[in-house]
Amino acid sequence: MFKYISKRILILIPTLIGVSFIVFSLLYLSPGDAAQAVAGPEASKAAIEAIRQNLGLNDPFLIQYGRYLKDIVLHFDLGTSYQTGRSVSISLLQAFPNTLKLAGGSLIIAIIFGIFFGVIAAIKKNTFIDSIITTVGMVGLAMPIFWTGLLLIILFSTKLKVLPASGFSSFKHMILPWIALGFQSSAVIMRMTRSAMLDVLDKDYIRTAYSKGLSEKVIILIHALKNAMIPVITTIGLQAGGLLGGSILTETIFSIPGIGRLMVESIKTRDYPMILGGIMLIAIMYSIISIIVDIMYGIVNPRIKVTKE
Repeated sequence: MFKYISKRILILIPTLIGVSFIVFSLLYLSPGDAAQAVAGPEASKAAIEAIRQNLGLNDPFLIQYGRYLKDIVLHFDLGTSYQTGRSVSISLLQAFPNTLKLAGGSLIIAIIFGIFFGVIAAIKKNTFIDSIITTVGMVGLAMPIFWTGLLLIILFSTKLKVLPASGFSSFKHMILPWIALGFQSSAVIMRMTRSAMLDVLDKDYIRTAYSKGLSEKVIILIHALKNAMIPVITTIGLQAGGLLGGSILTETIFSIPGIGRLMVESIKTRDYPMILGGIMLIAIMYSIISIIVDIMYGIVNPRIKVTKE
């Protein structure tokens, strides 16, 4: 397992280089002038040209990208923000805890409700309860995160006035963002849990367990759910990565000072180093989650071994 994890970590290097190249290329080809955004709308052409020269924006693409890649590889430096003049790494590290709390809390909600209602729906297959759960799940899949967030604000903040509509400084502030971001993921996890449980409950060893007189709770929790968790873990891993992307919308809607909101503001001002740094951090988190999912496979099902390749 240690060799496998080490191998996966080494694979991260070319993966992240590929991500940086693609994103850098897209930003380079995108319309707009970063120097103009830095100088302001009233700046003269001479001032804009001086800023462009100072930032190295007049250099050819490969020279700009090579300089950026060298700073990352040799110095672990993500650059300096065009707008604030601060280190991108420091700005991202300051915003990261809020994004981690948002995505982590939403993932916990998604896992708890997704697995719980997925198991209930499987046990109550083709009943009224199953129909209600699957219908709510379909609604969750169909509703975009920003729409869910706005509905929650209207209901709980504007109408009922029981929860704050913005901020992230207390538990009460976290409830609506967690639900808004986790609702869709919980629906995905619920559907996968239901499908996996239905497949496992139809196996011979489950019928044998029932014939031996084991309680339904033992059969469901120990025998069925454990064996159904492999595809569910994969789904959870994908949703965990997706929550990092979804945090961009959620942080904007609820005014949360996290990486997502920072990237939105950076896109508006064409702060390329900050955009690149944020995407690189999200890509790293995606890769780490992927490794954790692989480790969880072996914990849940010891029969799954890491092959030596």
